[in-house]
Amino acid sequence: MKTIVSCRGIEKVYKQGAVAVPALRGVDLDIEAGEFATLAGPSGSGKTTLLNIIGGLDRPTKGEVVIDGQPIQRLGKNRLAELRLHKIGFVFQSFNLVPVFSAMENVEFILQLLHTPRVEARERASQVLSEVGLAGLENRRPSRLSGGQQQRVAVARALGPKPAIVLADEPTGSLDSKSADDLITLMENLNASSGITFLIATHDPRVMSRAHRNIVVSDGRIVVDERRTTANAA
Repeated sequence: MKTIVSCRGIEKVYKQGAVAVPALRGVDLDIEAGEFATLAGPSGSGKTTLLNIIGGLDRPTKGEVVIDGQPIQRLGKNRLAELRLHKIGFVFQSFNLVPVFSAMENVEFILQLLHTPRVEARERASQVLSEVGLAGLENRRPSRLSGGQQQRVAVARALGPKPAIVLADEPTGSLDSKSADDLITLMENLNASSGITFLIATHDPRVMSRAHRNIVVSDGRIVVDERRTTANAA
């Protein structure tokens, strides 16, 4: 199985005045293609820091991250941004949609940054919006969509460039129970039908109960890494 993410000896130390506060303490982690995995742990455990480092949104104090065969620590700002655009899809708790753009335009925007031809970008955006259950709502702005629908737009935007991995940070945190369950089912189905790799930072037991692998972080270290069979995860 192809390794999409490889982390070796990841340490992260934040400075608070003269005090050094360790957030990650020598983390080793591999995520393989097609996995549906969670990063779990209480607030302050380091799970979001680790997700941000994997996504190139933050840099480790020490250690190496390789994304789809590309070591990212030595990349400059522009090359790192390009790698994120091509290789990593992001889904955030707060949706992070452009409010003046329609659902279609929010998805197209990322594709335009990749210099995708206009017609091809429109076709791809229409395809992924249909895949996430938003066919017919392409022209609505975020203000005219429910929270669950907005998060589906965010998932479609993440999928648009066909990334190697989708990183989701507390994607159910702003949703009601029904919308959260629907979103989990959507991501689960995308993983099963298309082999899309998901790594989800969460404290939501509903997400963890349906993941195929649960990675638990505590005090900056991985303390549990549990893989489950498909039968047990169902």
